[in-house]
Amino acid sequence: MCHFCDGADGAPSKLEVIHPMFGRFMPREGNFFEIFNAHARYIVDGSRALEKLVEDLGEAERHRRNVKIIEKSADKLTSDCNDLLHKTFITPLDRDEIQQLMNTLDDIIDTIEDVANTITLYEVEALPPDAIEIARISTRATVLVQQAVSMLSDMKQAKQILQCCKEIDELESEVDRLLRTAISRLFREEDDVKALIKLKSVYELLETITDKCEDAATIIQGIVLENA
Repeated sequence: MCHFCDGADGAPSKLEVIHPMFGRFMPREGNFFEIFNAHARYIVDGSRALEKLVEDLGEAERHRRNVKIIEKSADKLTSDCNDLLHKTFITPLDRDEIQQLMNTLDDIIDTIEDVANTITLYEVEALPPDAIEIARISTRATVLVQQAVSMLSDMKQAKQILQCCKEIDELESEVDRLLRTAISRLFREEDDVKALIKLKSVYELLETITDKCEDAATIIQGIVLENA
């Protein structure tokens, strides 16, 4: 927590004690939590759009465009957060925590877009059931990220936040196991070298989504431990 922030029970900040008039005109905390929440919702939307893509490859390009639109909206929020960080003197969390969380959330939606782009660029016509299952688990992980982020403004919910983070870690481990099995099966059963290379790349990118969700969970855990 910024050491200039308001004290407990609405006590004035150190700068306001030094000069009350100064505190009146300082930029306040800003709407960082609202930005986090909105970005996390876009992540869930993007993951669901990707899930539709892997289940409906005949309309892959249409679904890819939907993912792109969502990613652009999330990018705008990242830019808004950075602008607000530069303009706001008193922040609700440590500045590094805000920056790290925002960047990691952005990494999740960027990875989702990378998967969508790769599938359409490689003109993948069919995906094994394992790939579809990984996409579905990825969506569950993004939902948990969104739930954890939505509670960050209230550290009384620290226990619930940490539970979300634990479940994200468990999903990441589940996807790791699925990936190992899927890659092993791919090398045993796929005779077309080009198809093998394409599918391996898609698998690995899909798995990266839950990796990025786990990164976000780690940062969220740190925020909770620092501020609860």
